[in-house]
Amino acid sequence: MIEARALRLALLAWGLGDLALGRRAIGLAWMAAEVAAIAGVVFLTLTFGDTSWYLLPFLGGAAFLVLWATQATLAYRAAQARMPDAELARISGGSPAAALVWLAIPMLMWGAGFWLVAGAAASPAAVVDRFVTEWPDVADGRAAWEEGLAADPATLTHAADAAVASLAAACALDPDAECAHADVLLRGLRIHIVADGERRATAVAELVRYERRAASFLGIFGTTELVPVPVAEILTLTLVADAAPFGSQRWIVVNAETP
Repeated sequence: MIEARALRLALLAWGLGDLALGRRAIGLAWMAAEVAAIAGVVFLTLTFGDTSWYLLPFLGGAAFLVLWATQATLAYRAAQARMPDAELARISGGSPAAALVWLAIPMLMWGAGFWLVAGAAASPAAVVDRFVTEWPDVADGRAAWEEGLAADPATLTHAADAAVASLAAACALDPDAECAHADVLLRGLRIHIVADGERRATAVAELVRYERRAASFLGIFGTTELVPVPVAEILTLTLVADAAPFGSQRWIVVNAETP
Protein backbone atom coordinates (compact mmCIF):
# COMPACT_ATOMS: atom_id res chain seq x y z
CA MET A 1 0.00 0.00 0.00
CA ILE A 2 1.28 3.43 -0.92
CA GLU A 3 0.43 4.99 2.43
CA ALA A 4 2.31 2.27 4.34
CA ARG A 5 5.40 2.76 2.16
CA ALA A 6 5.25 6.55 2.61
CA LEU A 7 5.03 6.10 6.38
CA ARG A 8 7.96 3.69 6.53
CA LEU A 9 10.14 5.99 4.45
CA ALA A 10 9.17 9.01 6.55
CA LEU A 11 10.21 7.13 9.67
CA LEU A 12 13.62 6.43 8.14
CA ALA A 13 14.36 10.10 7.50
CA TRP A 14 12.40 13.32 7.39
CA GLY A 15 10.95 14.06 3.98
CA LEU A 16 11.52 10.65 2.37
CA GLY A 17 7.82 9.87 2.53
CA ASP A 18 6.94 13.12 0.76
CA LEU A 19 9.61 12.52 -1.89
CA ALA A 20 8.10 9.08 -2.54
CA LEU A 21 4.74 10.81 -3.11
CA GLY A 22 6.29 13.22 -5.60
CA ARG A 23 6.08 16.21 -3.25
CA ARG A 24 9.65 17.26 -3.91
CA ALA A 25 9.54 20.76 -2.36
CA ILE A 26 7.94 19.54 0.87
CA GLY A 27 10.28 16.57 1.10
CA LEU A 28 13.41 18.69 0.62
CA ALA A 29 12.10 21.21 3.16
CA TRP A 30 11.67 18.45 5.73
CA MET A 31 15.18 17.15 4.99
CA ALA A 32 16.64 20.59 5.52
CA ALA A 33 14.60 20.92 8.71
CA GLU A 34 16.00 17.62 9.99
CA VAL A 35 19.58 18.76 9.43
CA ALA A 36 18.83 22.05 11.19
CA ALA A 37 17.07 20.27 14.06
CA ILE A 38 19.97 17.85 14.59
CA ALA A 39 22.43 20.76 14.55
CA GLY A 40 20.24 22.59 17.08
CA VAL A 41 20.09 19.62 19.46
CA VAL A 42 23.86 19.12 19.20
CA PHE A 43 24.43 22.83 19.89
CA LEU A 44 22.14 22.80 22.92
CA THR A 45 23.77 19.64 24.28
CA LEU A 46 27.33 20.91 23.90
CA THR A 47 26.45 24.36 25.26
CA PHE A 48 24.09 23.56 28.13
CA GLY A 49 24.38 19.80 28.74
CA ASP A 50 26.56 20.12 31.85
CA THR A 51 25.23 23.47 33.09
CA SER A 52 22.31 24.52 35.28
CA TRP A 53 20.21 24.75 32.10
CA TYR A 54 20.67 21.07 31.26
CA LEU A 55 16.94 20.64 30.64
CA LEU A 56 17.14 22.74 27.46
CA PRO A 57 18.89 20.08 25.34
CA PHE A 58 16.60 17.39 26.74
CA LEU A 59 13.52 19.36 25.70
CA GLY A 60 15.16 20.04 22.35
CA GLY A 61 15.64 16.31 21.80
CA ALA A 62 12.03 15.65 22.81
CA ALA A 63 10.83 18.30 20.33
CA PHE A 64 12.94 16.62 17.64
CA LEU A 65 11.16 13.31 18.23
CA VAL A 66 7.75 15.02 18.15
CA LEU A 67 8.57 16.65 14.80
CA TRP A 68 9.82 13.30 13.52
CA ALA A 69 6.47 11.68 14.31
CA THR A 70 4.57 14.72 12.96
CA GLN A 71 6.19 14.69 9.51
CA ALA A 72 5.67 10.92 9.25
CA THR A 73 1.99 11.34 10.12
CA LEU A 74 1.56 14.15 7.59
CA ALA A 75 3.17 12.03 4.87
CA TYR A 76 0.84 9.14 5.73
CA ARG A 77 -2.25 11.37 5.57
CA ALA A 78 -1.09 12.88 2.27
CA ALA A 79 -0.78 9.38 0.83
CA GLN A 80 -4.25 8.49 2.07
CA ALA A 81 -5.69 11.61 0.46
CA ARG A 82 -4.57 10.34 -2.94
CA MET A 83 -6.27 6.98 -2.58
CA PRO A 84 -9.77 6.22 -3.88
CA ASP A 85 -12.50 5.84 -1.27
CA ALA A 86 -12.96 2.16 -2.10
CA GLU A 87 -9.30 1.45 -1.47
CA LEU A 88 -9.37 3.46 1.76
CA ALA A 89 -12.20 1.29 3.01
CA ARG A 90 -10.03 -1.83 2.80
CA ILE A 91 -7.86 -2.73 5.76
CA SER A 92 -4.23 -2.15 5.00
CA GLY A 93 -1.54 -4.65 5.92
CA GLY A 94 -0.26 -2.84 8.96
CA SER A 95 -1.18 -0.36 11.65
CA PRO A 96 0.20 3.21 11.37
CA ALA A 97 0.27 3.43 15.16
CA ALA A 98 2.36 0.26 15.33
CA ALA A 99 4.81 1.72 12.83
CA LEU A 100 5.16 4.91 14.88
CA VAL A 101 6.02 2.81 17.92
CA TRP A 102 9.44 2.29 16.33
CA LEU A 103 10.17 5.87 17.40
CA ALA A 104 10.27 4.55 20.95
CA ILE A 105 13.74 3.18 20.19
CA PRO A 106 15.41 6.57 19.53
CA MET A 107 13.30 8.04 22.35
CA LEU A 108 14.70 5.51 24.84
CA MET A 109 18.23 5.92 23.48
CA TRP A 110 18.03 9.70 23.84
CA GLY A 111 16.44 9.62 27.26
CA ALA A 112 18.82 7.06 28.74
CA GLY A 113 21.97 8.39 27.07
CA PHE A 114 21.25 12.02 27.91
CA TRP A 115 20.71 11.48 31.62
CA LEU A 116 23.98 9.57 31.90
CA VAL A 117 25.94 12.75 31.19
CA ALA A 118 23.52 15.63 31.77
CA GLY A 119 24.01 18.16 34.53
CA ALA A 120 27.56 17.07 35.38
CA ALA A 121 28.37 20.59 36.59
CA ALA A 122 24.84 21.85 37.21
CA SER A 123 25.12 21.99 41.01
CA PRO A 124 27.65 21.58 43.84
CA ALA A 125 26.22 18.13 44.57
CA ALA A 126 26.78 17.02 40.96
CA VAL A 127 30.43 18.15 41.03
CA VAL A 128 31.05 16.50 44.41
CA ASP A 129 29.54 13.28 43.07
CA ARG A 130 31.95 13.37 40.12
CA PHE A 131 34.85 14.01 42.50
CA VAL A 132 33.91 11.07 44.73
CA THR A 133 33.58 8.78 41.70
CA GLU A 134 36.95 9.75 40.23
CA TRP A 135 38.97 10.05 43.46
CA PRO A 136 39.93 6.35 43.92
CA ASP A 137 41.16 5.99 40.33
CA VAL A 138 43.14 9.24 40.48
CA ALA A 139 44.66 8.34 43.85
CA ASP A 140 45.79 4.94 42.53
CA GLY A 141 47.20 6.53 39.37
CA ARG A 142 44.75 4.79 37.05
CA ALA A 143 43.19 7.98 35.68
CA ALA A 144 43.23 11.77 35.79
CA TRP A 145 40.51 14.22 36.74
CA GLU A 146 37.92 14.78 34.04
CA GLU A 147 38.21 18.05 32.19
CA GLY A 148 36.16 20.80 33.79
CA LEU A 149 36.07 19.31 37.28
CA ALA A 150 38.67 21.63 38.80
CA ALA A 151 40.11 25.01 37.94
CA ASP A 152 43.56 23.74 38.98
CA PRO A 153 43.73 19.93 38.70
CA ALA A 154 47.27 19.87 40.13
CA THR A 155 46.19 21.56 43.37
CA LEU A 156 43.21 19.22 43.68
CA THR A 157 45.46 16.19 43.10
CA HIS A 158 47.98 17.38 45.70
CA ALA A 159 45.30 17.91 48.36
CA ALA A 160 43.50 14.66 47.53
CA ASP A 161 46.77 12.69 47.69
CA ALA A 162 47.60 14.28 51.06
CA ALA A 163 44.17 13.24 52.36
CA VAL A 164 44.70 9.66 51.16
CA ALA A 165 48.16 9.63 52.78
CA SER A 166 46.64 10.64 56.12
CA LEU A 167 44.07 7.88 55.77
CA ALA A 168 46.82 5.37 54.96
CA ALA A 169 48.79 6.46 58.05
CA ALA A 170 45.72 5.95 60.26
CA CYS A 171 44.99 2.63 58.57
CA ALA A 172 48.53 1.37 59.22
CA LEU A 173 47.85 1.50 62.96
CA ASP A 174 45.47 -1.42 62.53
CA PRO A 175 47.49 -4.55 61.64
CA ASP A 176 44.41 -6.33 60.26
CA ALA A 177 43.30 -3.51 57.96
CA GLU A 178 43.82 -3.45 54.19
CA CYS A 179 45.60 -0.23 53.31
CA ALA A 180 47.03 -0.89 49.85
CA HIS A 181 44.32 0.63 47.65
CA ALA A 182 42.67 4.03 47.73
CA ASP A 183 39.18 2.70 47.10
CA VAL A 184 39.46 0.68 50.35
CA LEU A 185 40.80 3.65 52.30
CA LEU A 186 38.04 5.94 51.05
CA ARG A 187 35.19 3.67 52.10
CA GLY A 188 35.15 5.16 55.57
CA LEU A 189 34.59 8.70 54.30
CA ARG A 190 31.48 10.82 54.19
CA ILE A 191 31.44 13.90 51.98
CA HIS A 192 28.72 16.47 52.44
CA ILE A 193 28.08 20.08 51.52
CA VAL A 194 28.24 22.24 54.63
CA ALA A 195 27.72 25.64 52.99
CA ASP A 196 25.67 26.06 49.84
CA GLY A 197 25.28 29.59 48.50
CA GLU A 198 23.99 30.97 45.24
CA ARG A 199 27.43 31.10 43.65
CA ARG A 200 29.76 29.50 46.22
CA ALA A 201 29.71 26.23 48.15
CA THR A 202 31.93 24.26 50.52
CA ALA A 203 32.13 20.47 50.75
CA VAL A 204 33.88 18.59 53.56
CA ALA A 205 35.21 15.02 53.51
CA GLU A 206 35.08 13.45 56.97
CA LEU A 207 36.41 10.22 58.34
CA VAL A 208 33.56 8.55 60.20
CA ARG A 209 33.02 5.59 62.44
CA TYR A 210 29.71 3.83 62.91
CA GLU A 211 28.06 3.41 66.27
CA ARG A 212 25.14 1.16 67.01
CA ARG A 213 22.36 3.02 68.77
CA ALA A 214 18.95 2.07 70.06
CA ALA A 215 16.01 2.88 67.81
CA SER A 216 12.41 1.82 67.30
CA PHE A 217 10.37 0.52 64.40
CA LEU A 218 6.91 2.08 64.01
CA GLY A 219 7.43 3.54 67.48
CA ILE A 220 6.63 0.14 68.98
CA PHE A 221 9.35 -2.43 68.32
CA GLY A 222 12.80 -1.96 69.74
CA THR A 223 15.71 -2.23 67.33
CA THR A 224 19.14 -0.75 66.66
CA GLU A 225 20.67 1.28 63.88
CA LEU A 226 24.15 2.21 62.70
CA VAL A 227 24.82 5.95 62.92
CA PRO A 228 27.87 7.63 61.34
CA VAL A 229 29.88 9.67 63.82
CA PRO A 230 32.48 12.13 62.45
CA VAL A 231 36.02 11.44 63.57
CA ALA A 232 38.07 14.03 61.68
CA GLU A 233 37.92 16.28 58.63
CA ILE A 234 40.49 15.29 56.02
CA LEU A 235 39.65 17.45 53.00
CA THR A 236 37.74 20.63 52.23
CA LEU A 237 36.61 21.57 48.73
CA THR A 238 35.60 25.05 47.65
CA LEU A 239 33.30 25.30 44.64
CA VAL A 240 32.10 28.32 42.70
CA ALA A 241 29.58 28.79 39.93
CA ASP A 242 31.25 30.06 36.77
CA ALA A 243 29.17 32.01 34.29
CA ALA A 244 28.11 29.86 31.34
CA PRO A 245 26.39 30.92 28.07
CA PHE A 246 23.15 32.92 28.27
CA GLY A 247 23.06 33.21 32.05
CA SER A 248 23.46 29.55 32.94
CA GLN A 249 25.97 28.33 35.53
CA ARG A 250 28.71 25.72 35.54
CA TRP A 251 30.07 24.68 38.95
CA ILE A 252 33.78 23.90 39.38
CA VAL A 253 36.22 23.11 42.19
CA VAL A 254 38.47 26.14 42.72
CA ASN A 255 40.36 25.06 45.84
CA ALA A 256 41.12 21.97 47.92
CA GLU A 257 42.71 21.98 51.37
CA THR A 258 43.69 19.49 54.03
CA PRO A 259 43.69 20.34 57.77
